[in-house]
Amino acid sequence: MEILTIDPTGDYAEAIDIAVGVLSRGGVVVYPTDTLYGLGANAMNHSAVRRIFDIKERDLSKPFPILARNMIWVKELAYFSEKQEKILSKIWPGKVTAILQKKDVVLDVVTAGTKTIGIRIADYPFTDKLLEKLGYPIISTSANISGDEPTLKIDEIIQIFSERRYKPDLIIDIGTLPKSEASVVIDMTTEKPKILRVGPSKPEELLKILEI
Repeated sequence: MEILTIDPTGDYAEAIDIAVGVLSRGGVVVYPTDTLYGLGANAMNHSAVRRIFDIKERDLSKPFPILARNMIWVKELAYFSEKQEKILSKIWPGKVTAILQKKDVVLDVVTAGTKTIGIRIADYPFTDKLLEKLGYPIISTSANISGDEPTLKIDEIIQIFSERRYKPDLIIDIGTLPKSEASVVIDMTTEKPKILRVGPSKPEELLKILEI
């Protein structure tokens, strides 16, 4: 398990290159986002995704959300209407995960065999550059053991995984992240969107957006 410490105010191009190398080889990376540290792998690589289940000690019946870089990517991964696209353009990039009907290109192991996929476009320079360089969506699940509370403190994350049998290949240490709640989750597979989880966004503002 390699730990790579980077300066959040500096140039992290080298860290991006190292992370992309690990992900391209089917590896698993702990990476910072605009909410929490994520545990990620190439979402289009079946064996890499399976490794995350082992590392998190997560049941295979539970799907994983993914991070996409932009709407072009999302259109390749999921189905949505013009009206829904207008909503998505207002909530992304940001701390909102949208549940959409998946296209066949999305692996069943990611969605636990369901027909839907949770997708988010993060508002965070590191993940944007990482996805740009990698060229594929990545798994976006909190870097913790299933059932445990996630932490913003990278030292705690390192300690957790260092004691486990299954470990990520690389941990990007950018320090303790600013306090943040988990992303809002919106189900957009029905005629009227449903807010499944309220996070940092103000519910009343989100409801106005969903009424487009």
